[in-house]
Amino acid sequence: MNLEDRFREAAKAIAEAEALVITAGAGMGVDSGLPDFRGDHGFWKAYPMYERLGLSFVDAANPYHFRSDPAFGWGFYGHRTNLYRKTLPHAGFALLLEWIARFQLDHFVVTSNVDGQFQKAGFDEAKILEVHGSIHHLQCLEPCGSAIWPNQEQIDVDLNTMRAQTIPRCIHCGGTARPNILMFSDFSWLSDRTRRQEHNFDAFLCDHRDERLAVVEMGAGTAIPTIRYLSEELGYRYGAKVIRINPREGQIAAPHLSLSCGGLTGLEGIARTLATL
Repeated sequence: MNLEDRFREAAKAIAEAEALVITAGAGMGVDSGLPDFRGDHGFWKAYPMYERLGLSFVDAANPYHFRSDPAFGWGFYGHRTNLYRKTLPHAGFALLLEWIARFQLDHFVVTSNVDGQFQKAGFDEAKILEVHGSIHHLQCLEPCGSAIWPNQEQIDVDLNTMRAQTIPRCIHCGGTARPNILMFSDFSWLSDRTRRQEHNFDAFLCDHRDERLAVVEMGAGTAIPTIRYLSEELGYRYGAKVIRINPREGQIAAPHLSLSCGGLTGLEGIARTLATL
């Protein structure tokens, strides 16, 4: 089956679905111009300063820095905060919303991304599960309590040293604040916000247990396979048809569909077929 045939099969699955789950990994943001952290060299291409320091993505995305050197910890996350705030979601997000409206699909988004791009594109906050948290929310580093609050900080970063000029503070104790993101070797992440989102997703699945469910997965790789496993579990437990869009790691067993292309290319290919229905 060639790629165009796969686009037609994917379009058919979406048109016949009674509910839709959208799952997305880091590759979803590449078409919006966000950096690809795939492997150390991909990370260092986006952040050459860390290559000079000999730090990988795993090293940089570690809460240790917030304790030992908060300005350095916030250098990385402050830069990412600013980047995500100014990035516009690519046209694929709008295509997904068009299909939801056209076929009157109840839907839910599950993403490992912390960038808030689905909310910015117009998806309902109540229908999004961010499994690793969000850079647009903060918590206390300690933590001193269970508070999670919106990140409204303005964080200037010296790009030569990757150090923040200001350090966000906890709204309760005044100590260092950190993003409400699950990092590597992280034992202080507050998961309450994500747990509430998980509860909403569980309720969605319960409501649609006996209906035809389609899953559109984009940019979910094997390095951290949380999203891939979820898509496959939905296929196994709920009989969902999974459409996996991934240019390098698109493999998935039948009866599911593999589209070996980028997220935007895959969504546009499906859209061309849907336009003829």
